[in-house]
Amino acid sequence: MASFVTEVLASSGKLEKEDLASKISKMSRKVDDTKEEVCDMINKKYSEFLPNLQASEDLMQQVDAVSKEMEVLKNCIECEVQKNIHVAANEYTKLKQQLEKNTTVIKMLEHLKEFHSSMEDFNKALQEKKYVDAATHLGTARKSVDSLKDWKTSELPLLSSLSSELTVQRENLIYHLGDEWKRLVVWRLPSSKDAAGPMAFHKVDLVLSAACSKDDEPKPTPLLCSILQALAVQGDLQSKIKLFSQVLLKNMLKPLVMYASLILTVSKQQGEGIILSLECLDEDHERRSKPSEVYSKLLLMLNTLHSHLLDVSIGDKKLSAILGELIWEEMSKCIIHECLVYSIPTNSSELERYNIVIKETEAFEKALADMEFLQGDSTDLLKYARDVNCHFASKKCRDVIVAARKLMTSKMHNTVKISPESKLRLPKLRPPSSEVKVKQEVVKEEVTMENSKQLSACSLRLPACRISESVQQLMELAVNTLCEAVGSSTQCALQLFFTVRNIFQLFYDVVPTYHKENLLKFPHLAAVQHNNCMYLAHHLLTLGHLFRAHLPQPLSEGVATFVDMVPGFRKLGAQCFLAQLNVQRAELLERLSTAHNFCNLDDEDNYIAASKAVRQVIHQLKQLGTVWQDVLPVSIYCKAMGNLLNTAITEILAKIMMLEDISSEDGEHLHTLCQTVIEEGPLVFIPLAEENKNKRYQEEVPLYVKKWSTFKELVIVLRANLQEIVDRWADGKGPLAVEFSSSEVKSLIRALFQNTERRAAALTKIK
Repeated sequence: MASFVTEVLASSGKLEKEDLASKISKMSRKVDDTKEEVCDMINKKYSEFLPNLQASEDLMQQVDAVSKEMEVLKNCIECEVQKNIHVAANEYTKLKQQLEKNTTVIKMLEHLKEFHSSMEDFNKALQEKKYVDAATHLGTARKSVDSLKDWKTSELPLLSSLSSELTVQRENLIYHLGDEWKRLVVWRLPSSKDAAGPMAFHKVDLVLSAACSKDDEPKPTPLLCSILQALAVQGDLQSKIKLFSQVLLKNMLKPLVMYASLILTVSKQQGEGIILSLECLDEDHERRSKPSEVYSKLLLMLNTLHSHLLDVSIGDKKLSAILGELIWEEMSKCIIHECLVYSIPTNSSELERYNIVIKETEAFEKALADMEFLQGDSTDLLKYARDVNCHFASKKCRDVIVAARKLMTSKMHNTVKISPESKLRLPKLRPPSSEVKVKQEVVKEEVTMENSKQLSACSLRLPACRISESVQQLMELAVNTLCEAVGSSTQCALQLFFTVRNIFQLFYDVVPTYHKENLLKFPHLAAVQHNNCMYLAHHLLTLGHLFRAHLPQPLSEGVATFVDMVPGFRKLGAQCFLAQLNVQRAELLERLSTAHNFCNLDDEDNYIAASKAVRQVIHQLKQLGTVWQDVLPVSIYCKAMGNLLNTAITEILAKIMMLEDISSEDGEHLHTLCQTVIEEGPLVFIPLAEENKNKRYQEEVPLYVKKWSTFKELVIVLRANLQEIVDRWADGKGPLAVEFSSSEVKSLIRALFQNTERRAAALTKIK
């Protein structure tokens, strides 16, 4: 009967629901019990560190059994709910919520089980030195802990203990990996801090322990591969390789590039492994390495590292590629600045031989790319080497500017004699192109149509003078630089040409400023600077024309010219010399100011003062004449001395003309002083070293001294009587009338003669 009732109830679904409710209730109690047991086990394992291996294994089996039972119950409930969804929705909802809660707890228990299993596997792999497996298991354990943390309903007190255990084991793994790395890659750096230069890197060793595999093939050992891959899994490989790259660059790669005396030796020692060692052999530490030497040393180093350390795949990249990314930029800059820069030729004739260096650089970069140190787009060295023309021009320009500045700041007083026959020494230049030849022929035909009378051969020649030796060398430097531009590429020729222009612009700006005080203090230097500027201006007129036909376009089309700089140099030289003339003129006037205006010369003290002032003026002019002798061109010399003598004479004339009363004794003294000037003045004109050749210029004093004739007339008047004065006036047609106005002559007569009828008669004749 009971079985019949049961069957009826079961067919109606009521018994099934009551059975499910009882099952869920039992399952909830079972889940809670299992949860308590698992938490207790985990707590003992990771918080209290109690040994319970067998119990934990039984508990894990229990968790698995409960999970399977829950899955069966869940499926059963879902089927029942679908059948009776309209009849017992509320009842089944409660049952489902209870089931979901139990499911959540079961998943948490599964994550705890997974964490425990991963940690057990991790410890086992770590003991067996299977570092990649250990890192993988540790990663799995971390994922389990992260999953537990993600659940908001998860309030397990063990989470902090699990996280701490995970951190401890991760640090434990990193320590083991670091310890293995230090044992396999050993640096031996010298302790001496006193050594400098290449000796500071003598005996620097890099030891790759157990670098060879069992079959002696040059490749990384499985243990090394395992260590590196485990570091990659843990995310610490980049920091390890970065530190290694920094030490490698500082202590091996850069020194090998910078010092030619350092060599690299690779040896294999039993029990130690491969040893890379630096040795300093050459005593000449100043010698620069050739590119081929640098490339061979670096390739030996990087080949050895690649074969025994870096030929390991990390994900989709080789370890050599990772190291290359870290060292290539700095290493390529070092090779460029410490090696390739010094290999750039200093002469255009050596440029063709530089192709050898370009090929060596190509081979070096190809070898690095084969070992995956370089990616396909990294060709910094090759780009630099191929731009040799540009670098040659830049280096040449830099060297030329440095040499030019050195010449400009050197002493100016070392001079050389320039004669009208002096010419620039030009090397034999290549014949101009056919287009330029045609233009020259047209010009030649036009010349033949001109007047047959030609200028003298001496026309437009630089007069004889002295210039600074440094300026002559500066012009030779400019000519040699332009010769380098001939036959060069267009870019190179343009750089060199404008560097020559910069030389002259630099002279214009630097010399007047650098030598400013000396140019004002020393008349000799002012004269030399004047000549220097005129010398440069003279050659700048034709310098561009001499080279234009031999230079590439657009220089050959008229760009190559220096004519625009000529006025500036002429003005610079003139201003410098005029400034010195003003200084000398001021000194002359200052000396004459001590003559007490040439009045009351019957007083002995006044006469002595006036006589001394005149003698000092003559002495100063003679000194200047000696200083400028054989330095200035004759015409400039005579004009300068004439200008200064004229200044002195004009001042004396003005002072005498201002006198209102000149006694006979005063007149005699004035005549004596003026006569001294007349006699001594021409003797200051000594432009040439040969005395017998100077007489001509001394006789031509009136040409250079504007007031010379006026001064001579004054000397005559100072001793003449009234009749002689009237006769020299000759009704305004005599020599006196040429030099003085009627008012000036009348003023002189009133000062020299007493007021008498004869004076009055003479004054009436001066009209």
